[in-house]
Formats: sequence, structure tokens, C-alpha cells
Amino acid sequence: WDNADFSRGIGTTFYQEFPTLNTAKPPFVRDVEEKVRRYLRSSYSAAWTLKITWEKAPAYAARTDTRKTNTYQAVLTTDGFRSYVLMLYQEGGMQWDYTRLAATNVLIGYT
Repeated sequence: WDNADFSRGIGTTFYQEFPTLNTAKPPFVRDVEEKVRRYLRSSYSAAWTLKITWEKAPAYAARTDTRKTNTYQAVLTTDGFRSYVLMLYQEGGMQWDYTRLAATNVLIGYT
């Protein structure tokens, strides 16, 4: 991710933790488990999951342009032995104007 800039009071970040080792799993966690099983063709049962959402986040530096914002999520999950991350972006992908960013080697994802 590039630098989000919340200094102008635009956008929000929030998270929700799902400790599910000894509790019933909510639909969100069951959906994450299903995605891990489907995409990785692996058996998986989450013991803990964290959903982080950046909503309507403007790019750094927000003082120059707050019109194009992004909403995206990172979902971290583990069974205690293996850990995974799902990266989810709003419909249409990143909305920041990457030509105005300081870095020119922009990617969506991680390496």
C-alpha cells in the first residue's frame, strides 16, 4: 500500500478481531476459511482472524487532492501453525492517481 493520509479528517480505519479457538465461528470467519481452502486447496480451520478496513482513504499528501479515495481491507488469519492474508480492494481497484505519487514502481499486492 502507499501512504494513506488521514490528516485532513477524511477517511477512517477500523478493525475487528475474531478469536475463534474455542467459540462458534461467525459467518465472516467461515467465509475466510472457505476462501483459504478454495484458493490454496488446503484444509484450514481458523483459530484467530483480524479484519482491518481502510475506508475512503486519501493518498498522501491529502493536502493536494482528497477527491480520489480508496477503500480496502487486509484479513489476517491463522490456525496457530499457518498464517494467511487476504487483500481485498473496492470494486474497480485502486482509485489513487499513481502518476502523482512520489514512487513510480506502484503495485497492488505484496511481495
